[in-house]
Amino acid sequence: MNRFRVLQFNMQFGRVWDETHPDQAPIRLEETVAEIKRHEADIILLQEVEQARPGGVQLEPPPNFTRLRAELPGYEAFFSYPKADPRELPFGLGLAIFSRTPLRDPLRVELPSPPIEFDFFGRKTTPTDRLLIGARTTLHGRELQLLNTHLLAFFMLGASSEEHPGQRLRVAQELAAARGACVLGGDFNVSRHGSLIRQFAACGFQSVQDREITWRRRPFVLDHVFHNSALRCTARQVVPTPASDHHALVADLEFA
Repeated sequence: MNRFRVLQFNMQFGRVWDETHPDQAPIRLEETVAEIKRHEADIILLQEVEQARPGGVQLEPPPNFTRLRAELPGYEAFFSYPKADPRELPFGLGLAIFSRTPLRDPLRVELPSPPIEFDFFGRKTTPTDRLLIGARTTLHGRELQLLNTHLLAFFMLGASSEEHPGQRLRVAQELAAARGACVLGGDFNVSRHGSLIRQFAACGFQSVQDREITWRRRPFVLDHVFHNSALRCTARQVVPTPASDHHALVADLEFA
């Protein structure tokens, strides 16, 4: 038996989904925890773990991550905020990897954002940087590299990651350098995701699914689990959940 399950989930810092007033919906982290637990995943890749604070303040210890660690005692975990920045807007930030097997060799790669000026409720600003994190583990006696990222939503700024490819290129560099079995999950925020699929395919990686919508706010496939040829996907499912504005993506993989 060499199969394992990956859960990819942008948890929107515990804010539940409200169709009428999505940005005023309550934060109920217990629903996030319940959603994570019900999938019984071996590897959990989370984005938007924490909510950004005014002035770019980053609470230590991170409160949501601390709660998740307490609620998931059978897992090891690695978390990182992006670089602190006073321009941070009150959305989600912070990445986490949870694993039933020990994690080692933590990786943290900053992904700079271009200085695209945009208006946020009458105030001109520019986007903050993003992040890629990673770690290694051993599953079923096999080495496995784990990567997790959350890229800038250029489509919200009237631009695209095809026009500003820096973040995607930096992630692709990590994929091209991967040796052995590797999984990359994340919220890639690419509205025309076909270009992303082709770019990462050139690095030897494929997405477990690229047809079902993963975001409630617009009909986009933003969330992916990519893997290289050292792994096979045996099952995948996009799971709608009221625990976030993103659906959960579950993938069952096995070593090839």
